[in-house]
Formats: sequence, C-alpha cells, structure tokens
Amino acid sequence: MPMAGLRASLDAVAGVSEVQTYIQSGNVVLFAPGLDEAGVVSLVERVLLDEFGVETVVVAISAATMRAAVDDAPAGFGTEPDEYHYDVAFLRPHVRETDAAAAFALREGVDTLWEGSGAIYFCRLSAQRTKSRMNRVMSTPFYKDMTIRNWRTATTLAEMVGARGHAGTAVSR
Repeated sequence: MPMAGLRASLDAVAGVSEVQTYIQSGNVVLFAPGLDEAGVVSLVERVLLDEFGVETVVVAISAATMRAAVDDAPAGFGTEPDEYHYDVAFLRPHVRETDAAAAFALREGVDTLWEGSGAIYFCRLSAQRTKSRMNRVMSTPFYKDMTIRNWRTATTLAEMVGARGHAGTAVSR
C-alpha cells in the first residue's frame, strides 16, 4: 500500500497528529496522546481495514520503548555492518523475552542472540547468512507478537520519535 495514502488516512483521524512514514515497509511514527500501545494498535488496524481492505497484525512500540531498545543494545551491537547483519525483534508488551528468544533457531557460528527489555537482538554473520536459521521464527506462534526491523531502521525510527521531544509511537508490521 502507498505510504502516502496511509499517512493521509492516519492523519485524518481525530486525536492523531504528526504522522510520518519511513520506507515502504509499514513503519509509521505518529503522535496520539491519550492512547496507549493497545489503543494505537486498534486504531491503525481499523484504518488499514476500513481504508485499504487490509487485515493484518499491527505492533505498536512506544517512543520510550523504541529509544530504550536502541540505547540499551548489547555492547558493540551494530558496529560491524560489513561483517554482520543486525536485527531487532520488538515484542508486544505481554510477551516475555525469554519465551520469544526460544522461538529463534540459532546456528552455531552463524547466529547470535541477546534478550533485551521488550526486544530480542540478533545478528548473523554476513558471509554465512544463507545458513542462518533465524527466519524460522516466522513459522512460530510468537511471530504475530513481534515486528522485526534491521538495525538501521530501528535506529532511524528511534531518531524520528526522539526528534519530536514527546511520547510518539512507532507502528510496524
């Protein structure tokens, strides 16, 4: 779906403002005072269905959670992009990190995983990324309760919500 159309549809909702999108993969940053993450999820799912006929799972991440995920990343995470592919799985609030981490299949020597607060960090050795088993998480029940973004997208979204100076929400799927 065109991000400009999604932006316009969300911006037209009463109580929603400062809607921005980032790349063509469902990343939306918005300001919706008075709504918690569950309220934002309901609102965005309703707009997607009513305006675009799209029924999908939406994961909303508060600005504080997004910024904390970037600030609290494991030491050195994201610092060797030529050698590793770095990703973050943002979890819905009711999902325990330990349970979600168990859904990732790791291949020794290729994959590394760390649990964070509301997030799972993982990297794959770039030279052997085709041997990684990380994508097997998509076939687990936990996948509907997370959204996975590469490190560059995660840091960009954190910058977008941080630049606003208030508690915005990043929405992804």
